[in-house]
Amino acid sequence: MRTLHGPPTEARDRRFAELGLVGVAAGFGLTFTVTQNAIRDIPPWSFIAFRFLVAAAVLLAPCAEELRRLPAAGWRAGLTLGALLTAGYALQTTGLAHTSASNSGFITGLSVVFTPILAWLVSRQAISGRIWGCTALAAFGLLLLSGFGGTWSPLGDALTLGCSLAFAAHIIATDRAIRRFPVASMVVVQLGVCGIAALAAATVTGGLVAPADGGTWWAVAFTAVVASALAYIVQSHAQRHTSPVRTSLLLATEPAFAGLFGFWLAGDRLTAMGWAGAALMLLAVLLAEAGSAAGGVAALLARARRHGWGREGEREEASGRPPWRPYDT
Repeated sequence: MRTLHGPPTEARDRRFAELGLVGVAAGFGLTFTVTQNAIRDIPPWSFIAFRFLVAAAVLLAPCAEELRRLPAAGWRAGLTLGALLTAGYALQTTGLAHTSASNSGFITGLSVVFTPILAWLVSRQAISGRIWGCTALAAFGLLLLSGFGGTWSPLGDALTLGCSLAFAAHIIATDRAIRRFPVASMVVVQLGVCGIAALAAATVTGGLVAPADGGTWWAVAFTAVVASALAYIVQSHAQRHTSPVRTSLLLATEPAFAGLFGFWLAGDRLTAMGWAGAALMLLAVLLAEAGSAAGGVAALLARARRHGWGREGEREEASGRPPWRPYDT
């Protein structure tokens, strides 16, 4: 009797992983409304410092033994991730002081375009034409959603472009690190690095201020636990089952969720163009998923006809080949 081996399980794991990434994007989107209220009470660098230091502290105790066993190469990988994450937030925060919010939102979201480019440059990872098309569609949707008006601010836009590159590089570096070292350790180290760097920036700029009321502390707790500790754990685990390019495409829905939560919780109103942009971003994700599912089913049936699942699974195990993955990048 023939039995099904790795491919169906791998496809199911990928689906759950990518669903988790959509949840991460939703959590990041919700932080826009939460953070907007909090930074009226304390300066942005102070908020970032408290957010990431609390997030690292939440994970420190359960990960203490794992951290003690982490080799020097693992610490270097974690520090690299932390440096990229810090660079992204630092450049975004500084750039926002010199450009408009719409420019900042659009240019930051261009990480969805930079990620496949970096993936090809770093690992020569081939990207299918369909995924390039979905990426372009998502970028155009982001353009509409942001209300980008075409007024350029050379300094601010250049800094924000650096932020977008840093976030794209962070996705690529995460993909490499989590295949060599434990996920939780990588997350703890990078969150700690980001928190310490933000604390230093707040101290140097004279903006280190503790939250003064319970609402701001609640915002710190929510963004630390849900949108940092949990979110980066989920993202890192998910990237073990999907590609960096698909990760960036799914995370690019963050502004759409931000608009939705802003509409629901803060009374923000999107224009018709903004809603059209959000719809295009969702369509890009759905097209990527539909194409991947169709390709996966076709490959699954073809291999079943040629070899049979039982014999093929035994052959792959005997050859030591990596498990087959029914998705393309």
